[in-house]
Amino acid sequence: MKPVETIDYNIKVAWLNINRMYNTVAYRHGISTAIGFVLLNIDDRTGSPATKLPSLLGLEPNSLSRLLKSMEEKGLIRREADQNDKRMVRVWLTDLGKEKREISRLTVRKFNEQMMEHFSPEKMETFFEVLREINYLLENKHLLETTGIRS
Repeated sequence: MKPVETIDYNIKVAWLNINRMYNTVAYRHGISTAIGFVLLNIDDRTGSPATKLPSLLGLEPNSLSRLLKSMEEKGLIRREADQNDKRMVRVWLTDLGKEKREISRLTVRKFNEQMMEHFSPEKMETFFEVLREINYLLENKHLLETTGIRS
């Protein structure tokens, strides 16, 4: 089987192209795709618990910790102890963070609008259905464990 005939290769190449496109836009605004995604996932009204962000973003806690530190240094976020549980740290957007979040939101929205204009609703529904099913299988079926392949 050639790489271009595999599901994972095509998903990876598509994501790398999307990521490159997002980074091009983000770079013009002094951020990165990773920063943009973090900004989009911080609750504007209540802040977000720092411990919840890694699972929302598919990041390891250590990677997110470094990213949050960088974002704090750039003045995009601030971290504060939770008012009710002092053990928990909440992440809040600064005014600059809100500005960059809006740029990120508009960029994601524009990309999605362009894709929706290019593909028929039926193709998009099939696309999302296949991705949902792939994710379900990966999350619930432990696929490679049943192949006899040993790590």
